[in-house]
Amino acid sequence: MAGISGHWAFVFGVLGNIISFIVFLSPLPTFYKIYKKKSTEGYQSIPYVIALFSCMLWIYYAFLKTNTTLLITINSFGMFIEIIYVAVYLYYAPKTARAHTVKLLLLTVVGGFGAIILVTQFLFKGVVRGQIVGWICLIFSLCVFVAPLAIVRQVIKTKSVEYMPILLSIFLTISAVMWFFYGLLLKDINIAAPNILGFIFGILQMVLYAIYRKKEKPIVKEHSIPELQNQATILDDNKKIPELTEEQIVDIVKLGKLVCSCKIQMANLQTLEA
Repeated sequence: MAGISGHWAFVFGVLGNIISFIVFLSPLPTFYKIYKKKSTEGYQSIPYVIALFSCMLWIYYAFLKTNTTLLITINSFGMFIEIIYVAVYLYYAPKTARAHTVKLLLLTVVGGFGAIILVTQFLFKGVVRGQIVGWICLIFSLCVFVAPLAIVRQVIKTKSVEYMPILLSIFLTISAVMWFFYGLLLKDINIAAPNILGFIFGILQMVLYAIYRKKEKPIVKEHSIPELQNQATILDDNKKIPELTEEQIVDIVKLGKLVCSCKIQMANLQTLEA
């Protein structure tokens, strides 16, 4: 029985690696858009900083446990790609967002991770150390799933899904299912438990996306200027000038004769004066 569960744990672990690999690559369209516009616009760095911190914690936890090679492989790649994301964000972010991201990095990656290593290495030993680090990983794994809720709040407030990374939400939900079964089969609650909440949050984000994606954007109507339209006449070379009626021709001839007679009279007056 143990051999069967171990086999299925390996299967779900491999599937978890594949889906998580896609999860880590899913923000690429977002960062390509940032690169093209040379601006982070309304995007936030919180999900990527928290994801980076979580990857570092899981690598530390994996080294304290056995049979966790699959955790090391995917989180090593995750840490590498998240560093790239954060670096790109810092490069294109405005001054305020850049300062906020730097503070978040110092608080979590430098201060938080450093403090966790120091405390667990000096105050705890053996199995207890692994349990403490496991509970810390559990908490911050929840933060990875909760972090996009800041974007959810923005979606509800603005009624727009422009800045919701829907690909990330979809693959996080699938990934949560795979890692839940992996942790369940390994009887590791620290791996299984946070993915339950991750699945719920993922479904919530997809539902909100489906609701607000259908909202129509307001259409700005172009107001024409009737005065200009009435006064301006545009002639197309391909269009023929409409033919004149007989009455219009007679009127033009009479007008021409009247102009000619006026000119003759003016000329006679000038001759008499001379």
